[in-house]
Amino acid sequence: MSTSSSDVESIDPDRGNRREPPQLSQENVTPFFPTSPAYPPPQVPVSPVLTLGAFWPVHAPQVQSVLDAGAIRFVTSGRCAIALALRQMAVGPGDMVLVPAYHCASMIEPVIDAGATPIFYRINPDTSIDLKDITSKITSTTKVLLAVNYFGFPQNLSMIRTFCNANRLQFLEDCAHCFLGEHDGKPVGSFGDYAIASSMKFYPIYEGGCLISAHHPLKQLKLESGGLGFEAKVAFNALEISFGYGRLQVLKALLWLPMLLKNAAWNMVKARNSATTTTSFAPSSSEGGFGFDPAWINKRSSVYSRVVMKLVSRRRIGALRRKNYLKLLAALGSLPHSRPLFPNLPEGVYPWVFPLWTANSKPVFDSLKNSGVPIVRFGEFLWPGIDSSICQTSVDLSRNVLSFSCHQEITDDELDWIIRSVQDALHAHGERQ
Repeated sequence: MSTSSSDVESIDPDRGNRREPPQLSQENVTPFFPTSPAYPPPQVPVSPVLTLGAFWPVHAPQVQSVLDAGAIRFVTSGRCAIALALRQMAVGPGDMVLVPAYHCASMIEPVIDAGATPIFYRINPDTSIDLKDITSKITSTTKVLLAVNYFGFPQNLSMIRTFCNANRLQFLEDCAHCFLGEHDGKPVGSFGDYAIASSMKFYPIYEGGCLISAHHPLKQLKLESGGLGFEAKVAFNALEISFGYGRLQVLKALLWLPMLLKNAAWNMVKARNSATTTTSFAPSSSEGGFGFDPAWINKRSSVYSRVVMKLVSRRRIGALRRKNYLKLLAALGSLPHSRPLFPNLPEGVYPWVFPLWTANSKPVFDSLKNSGVPIVRFGEFLWPGIDSSICQTSVDLSRNVLSFSCHQEITDDELDWIIRSVQDALHAHGERQ
């Protein structure tokens, strides 16, 4: 369960799990998140990595996904898909966009970039949206309601669709956590005027997001290539990450010389470019950053990512995520000083992670991170000004929910180790002091 060091500087095994506080730029109201190597890299992959097993067909129930919902455009991240959706909905200066108080910064930054104002609404303890609070915040300039299918568990999407129709709001369905799944017999992504998704949370790829619409054509939306450097970086980094977690070792041995030459050439290119440009070969979303890169909004997802998404077994993804979630639920669901955020796993739900509310999260988090356990802290840093007066539930979830990987590429031994580590940490540190 150990990782080897990567020769590609941009690869961060802890991407998406940094926990430094947000600061405000002098030039922009958008928070940025400084980084520091406060913890060792995770010993188990946080997100899916490439394996031969990813392509094996399995005998499992059919799995619906956003790919079945309607017209689709493949982009580099979910945050870029949000920006494109807002453009399609003609959101601009003077408009208000209703967004949940429980969020990550990458959901809010595209709203600011569009010149609109985010209006934060409450959510309930089960993460369902608070329609009463939303109703109280609708004005003549409110244009869009953004609702999130948290952690892979769909909202009551039919109800939200009816609510938006009644209030003449456009509905942006955020499926960043919910690439797979269904509601009322329809695939997630079908209910919003537009929907967005993050494919790199569910597939063994280095970048990827989707803009989807079941109600509007997307033929007029033109995307452009990220360039040869981007295409090469995405494919090589996906392999490097897989090699680093002990996967595809035969392929690693076969490719040792090409990879060595690639790294030497890559370092020369980076050294030359560093003196003349700050442009990255990949969006910050792929490299663990929280920032929003407007330059990547119109870029198409890589050929590598699109091919892998076509070839990987969707049924296998769904079956193994459900199996791993249920194993975590059985082992961690009744521990003291904690509770699963979702104690049941309905049919047609394929979780992103296993979210666990903990009474004394900081020492538990620190202990697990120092042990190399893969943890996701969605919403750990809320937008400046979001406090208990806006939504107490959001503050509580932000502070106390630790989420553990349950993706399809975790081995049984790795999952057992995660379970033992969480059990030990909760018994040692779980009680609030």
